[in-house]
Amino acid sequence: MVDQKESLRKIITTLALKNEEITNFICSLKQSLENLEVNSSRVQEDLESEFNSLHAVLDELKEGMVTRIKQERAGRTYELQSQLSACSKALESSEELLELANQTLCSSETDGFTQAAKDIKDSVTMAPAFRLSLKAKASDNMSHMMVDFSQEREMLRGIKFLPVPATPEIQISECQVLDNTVAVVWTLPEPDNKIDHYILEHRRTNHEGPPRIRDDYPWMVVEGIREMEHTLTGLRFDTRYMTFRVKACNKAVAGDFSEPVTLETHAFLFKLDAGSAHQNLKVEDLTVEWDSSGGKIQDIRKDKNRTNSPMHSPARSALMSPKRTSTTRAGRDRFTAESYTVLADTMIDAGQQYWEVCFDKESKAFAVGVALRSLGRFDQLGKSGASWCIHLNNWLQQSLTAKHNNKSRTLDCPIPDRIGVYCNYEEGALSFYNARTKQLMHTFRTKFQQPVIPAFMVWNGSFSVKTGLQVPSVVQSGQRKNSGTSSSNASLT
Repeated sequence: MVDQKESLRKIITTLALKNEEITNFICSLKQSLENLEVNSSRVQEDLESEFNSLHAVLDELKEGMVTRIKQERAGRTYELQSQLSACSKALESSEELLELANQTLCSSETDGFTQAAKDIKDSVTMAPAFRLSLKAKASDNMSHMMVDFSQEREMLRGIKFLPVPATPEIQISECQVLDNTVAVVWTLPEPDNKIDHYILEHRRTNHEGPPRIRDDYPWMVVEGIREMEHTLTGLRFDTRYMTFRVKACNKAVAGDFSEPVTLETHAFLFKLDAGSAHQNLKVEDLTVEWDSSGGKIQDIRKDKNRTNSPMHSPARSALMSPKRTSTTRAGRDRFTAESYTVLADTMIDAGQQYWEVCFDKESKAFAVGVALRSLGRFDQLGKSGASWCIHLNNWLQQSLTAKHNNKSRTLDCPIPDRIGVYCNYEEGALSFYNARTKQLMHTFRTKFQQPVIPAFMVWNGSFSVKTGLQVPSVVQSGQRKNSGTSSSNASLT
C-alpha cells in the first residue's frame, strides 16, 4: 500500500511538472502569435512606406519631366509664331507692292511712269520678303523628349525581400598587430551590394582559442563600419590576446557573426613595485609623486605581517612567476638615503621590450633606465655598475646626461617631456628615445649578465609610466639599421 502511494505521488509530481511545462509552452506559443501579428503588421507598414516612397519619387520625376516638355514646347512655339508673324507681314507688304507694280504697268500715263517704276524697283530691293529665311527656326519633332523605362521596369520586377546577409570571414593572414594598433580584414563569400554596414566586436583575453564564459573581458562593439576592414588605434595591450568577430548588416537584418579569430597582442606590461620605493615616493599604480613628509613608511611598518621584498627573498620569489616580483613593501626600505628610487615588478630576461615615461620637467631631478637585482639600497641610478639611466638635473643648471658606473655624458638634444625606453636583452642594447618624435637620444651597448628591471628616480617632482606597449616599428627599423655599429657612448657601457 505504501509503495503504491509513493508510486502515485511520483506520477502526480511528474504530471504536475509536465502540466506546468505544457502551460509554459502554451504561454510561449500565445506570445509568439502576438509577436507574429505585431511583426507582420510592422513589416507590411514598412513595405507600404517603401512603395509610397517609390511612388513619390516617380511622381516627382514625372512632374519634372512634364515641366521640361512644357518649357520646350513653349520655347518652340514662340520661335515659330514669331517667324510666322514676320512672314505674314512680309507677304502682306509684298502683295501691296505687287499690286502697285501691276497698276503702274497698266497705267496709260507716261509722264510719271519712269519715276514710278524706279520707286517700285527700290521698294523691291528693300522688301522684307527678300530678307526672310524660309527655313523654320524650330522643329516640330518632340521625339527626343520620350523616355524608355524598360530597363527600370525590369529592375522593379526584380525587387525581392532583403535576404539575411552572408557570414563574413576574417582573413587572419591579412590582419596586422603593429604599434599598438590592430588592423582587421574580412571578406564575404560572394559580393552583396545590399550590405549597409558591418559590426565588429572585440574582447581582451589571456588565452588562445574560442571565447570562454569565465575570466573573459566583455565584448567591445564598433558599429557603422562601411568597408571590409577596420583599424583599432591607441590600444594598451594589457592581455596576451584579443579576439575578434564581425557580422554584416543590411537595412533590415543582421547576419551571423563570423568565427572568432584570436590575435596575439604581445607587449611589455608591468606595474611599479610600491614595496621597492623610497619612503619619500608616493606610488599609485603607474604614477609616482615626491612626498617630502615620507609618512607612508610609518603606516606600512605597522603591518607586522608584511614579508620581505622578493629582491631579498629568493624563497618567496620561487613561488611566483620567474619574471614577476612582489608588490609588498619590505620590512625595511628597499631604497633609502638619497636613492629616491622605485623599481618595476617585472624583470627582463629575454626579448625586446619598450615602455614610456612622462615626467614633470620642473622636477629637481629625474632618471629612468634599468637596474640589476643587485642594486644596493643606497645606490643612485647610474652611480654603480648595476644600473644604466638617462638623468635630468634641474637643480642649479638644467642638463640631461647618460649615466652608468658613475660615469656620465651630457646629451646634446632637447629635453622631451616623454621618454621611450627600448631594451634588447639578447643584444645588450638599451636605447632612449624622444617618445613623441622617436628621435634617438642615447644607446648603451653592453652584455647583460643578469636579468634587468625597469628603474626610476625622482626628487621634488613626479612622473607616470605607460606600459603595455609594443616596440614601435620606427624604433625596430632604426635598431636594425644601427645593429652591429659601435655606439658613440661605448665609454659608458
